[in-house]
Amino acid sequence: MSQTTVLVGFAEAMSAPEVVWSLVDDGFRVVSFGRRGQASALRSSRHVECHEICPPEADLDASLSDLQSLMASVHGKVDDAQRILFPLDDKAVWLGSKVKLENDWLLAGPNGANAELALNKCLQIQLARDAGFDVPKTAVARNANEVFALSAAESFPIILKAAECVPVRHGRVDSCRKWICANPVELQHAMAEWGERVPLLVQPFIVGTGEGVFGLAAPDGVRAWSAHRRLRMMNPQGSGSSACISALVSEDLKAKTEEFVRMSGWRGVIMIELLRDVTGKIWFVEMNGRPWGSMALSRGQGLEYPAWHVRLAMDEKSHVGIAPAATPGLVCRHVGREFMHLLFVLRGGKSKALSNWPPFWKTMGEILPIHQGDAYYNWRPDDPKVFFADCYYTVHDNLFKARN
Repeated sequence: MSQTTVLVGFAEAMSAPEVVWSLVDDGFRVVSFGRRGQASALRSSRHVECHEICPPEADLDASLSDLQSLMASVHGKVDDAQRILFPLDDKAVWLGSKVKLENDWLLAGPNGANAELALNKCLQIQLARDAGFDVPKTAVARNANEVFALSAAESFPIILKAAECVPVRHGRVDSCRKWICANPVELQHAMAEWGERVPLLVQPFIVGTGEGVFGLAAPDGVRAWSAHRRLRMMNPQGSGSSACISALVSEDLKAKTEEFVRMSGWRGVIMIELLRDVTGKIWFVEMNGRPWGSMALSRGQGLEYPAWHVRLAMDEKSHVGIAPAATPGLVCRHVGREFMHLLFVLRGGKSKALSNWPPFWKTMGEILPIHQGDAYYNWRPDDPKVFFADCYYTVHDNLFKARN
């Protein structure tokens, strides 16, 4: 009996294990691609066949060529009913939008104008504003003089981040961290680190709590609404969550998200990242056009977004995701990130703008207790090696990054 094969990547994406398990449980055969020479928790899974390609950070053309060859190889090995490419992170979205879909391959991800939207934060901000979201005042800077001029016109603190999700420079994908600057001295340090490598978004730094709205965009609108609120970020200065709690979506946010989807023509999984400030006002941060890091929380509520996403890509008339409803109040924790959170809290903030840095002993009291009913990222009883590998690589990779 023929079986649909889904090729997912990159294997190092935080959502990769949960995506694979969602697909496997729905009857798909799953193959993955990861960066050559880079370890990942997914390589420990018994449910997926893993392959390597050139990292796009080393050579973008070689990465694209390797992916094309892998797709041809997968086509030659099995006689499947369908073959589907499913990008799991921004760099894979870029590759997926450029690769040639031959031999009946199907892309379960953004293409054309929607791929550009998924990877360009300037486009996202403009569309969000048009859809009715509150968006922080934003400017784009391409050199240090423009940043200094913008900072002089606006009051500190400010936040600087890359305008492109996949900045390409000298034939490879460059990296660019975020900077929070409380004063001109901190801004000078940020400019020295940046080196004018990529365009930057310059925005006021807003103190608040991260939230997210999730759904499945189909021709008849958004289905399977859910949301979360961050309880803790791995790095309190700004990062993905180490613990989050599920929530319901307000009608106001549903209406704005629906308008965002309608105006863009988006299809498949979508996440709108938000920030609720200390007054309760909700600000648009960005849109994620691929699976998000807290997929474990979604799946813990029975919301199988990855499998539904692929089913919808195969048949836009599919009814997947119509019936299930979100369950508010479920807490999901990432053990490796919780440990790193403690270390970041102990180290302290790197900017004077972070005046509400969490106290260490209070944080210890929040993290150490194990509560009945809590869920955990990347835990599956029949695939336990993934969980332990994920914890190890999370701690190892972050400590190694800190030393460099």
